[in-house]
Amino acid sequence: MKIGCPTEIKPQEFRVGMTPDAAREAVNHGHEVIIQMGAGKGAGFTDEDYADAGALILDTAAEIFAAADMIVKVKEPQAVERKMLRKDQLLFTYLHLAPDPEQTHDLLESGCTAIAYETVTDSRGGLPLLAPMSEVAGRLAPQVGSWTLQKANGGRGVLMGGVPGVAPAKVVVIGGGVVGTHAAKIAAGMGADVTVLDRSLTRLRYLDDVYGGTFKNQYSTAGATAELIREADMVIGAVLIPGAAAPKLISREQLSEMKPGAVLVDVAIDQGGCFETSKATTHADPIYEVDGIMHYCVANMPGAVARTSTQALGNATLPFLLNLANKGWKKACADDPHLLNGLNVHAGQLTYAAVGEALGLDVVDPQDLIKG
Repeated sequence: MKIGCPTEIKPQEFRVGMTPDAAREAVNHGHEVIIQMGAGKGAGFTDEDYADAGALILDTAAEIFAAADMIVKVKEPQAVERKMLRKDQLLFTYLHLAPDPEQTHDLLESGCTAIAYETVTDSRGGLPLLAPMSEVAGRLAPQVGSWTLQKANGGRGVLMGGVPGVAPAKVVVIGGGVVGTHAAKIAAGMGADVTVLDRSLTRLRYLDDVYGGTFKNQYSTAGATAELIREADMVIGAVLIPGAAAPKLISREQLSEMKPGAVLVDVAIDQGGCFETSKATTHADPIYEVDGIMHYCVANMPGAVARTSTQALGNATLPFLLNLANKGWKKACADDPHLLNGLNVHAGQLTYAAVGEALGLDVVDPQDLIKG
């Protein structure tokens, strides 16, 4: 199979879909790898690194899309990229279709087969291709939140860990999954007073057993959330419904009850955001203010630490990438129901129920597409 990796063109996206090590593995399995010139630069990988791994370097994205059987990326294809996709071509990347009807329409129109990293599952009920970026984003959230909290950036001017005689920042993390756990660990490590909200008692017991002395947890209700955010200096939104739009957990009305200069960090912005006032921002212009509350809603947070993120994502995606290349998408998905769960689009048909529900579109059963 001919595997193509173009340069990411989303603003301030510095990650790359394949590391040189991944390219070498694919070449060793008998596949041809084509990389766009400069694709790895933002993550610290040179064209020579890829050439040494056996990849062919091409000048333009158009050449990559025209030649490749499978396109491997990081972020969802942008409008200009979607126009280059074609029937029978496989796209393997993050998609986040539920809040993005334009992308969904274009992928359906292209006739391509699209497998989304964020909906591939594993035998433990996890999301193995989302987890590494969730870990990165979770660890980044208190870091960028503390920066936003500085007075010069519009925040309350509160130091996360306080100082002797002065209380630390109060941080509320909504969601106790991968993002929330990592966010809470880092915030607590910075000395903040941290509370995690979640609706799973099983998860709360786990957090209490493992981190009971590090941060607090509480069952998530509308009342508990409202009470905690009134006193919070920072709120980190870390909720996830796989493949679906994120629920809105803090309304605009509630902003008036928060402390002026408090910070909202919305890690769920890729799925539409979990605060009513959230809108996607970029690393170039990451924060904005609504009713005196600062919002950090960068849609590709892990792109800020592109080398770490690329390596972590590459470790997770490589086995699936090789499986798809070795067997073709249909056989690979037939053999692995967890990979099949990643199938979102095929030949003009939507195949992921949560996306169909979010966008009001008909969905076909992916099992029907791999029979025969």
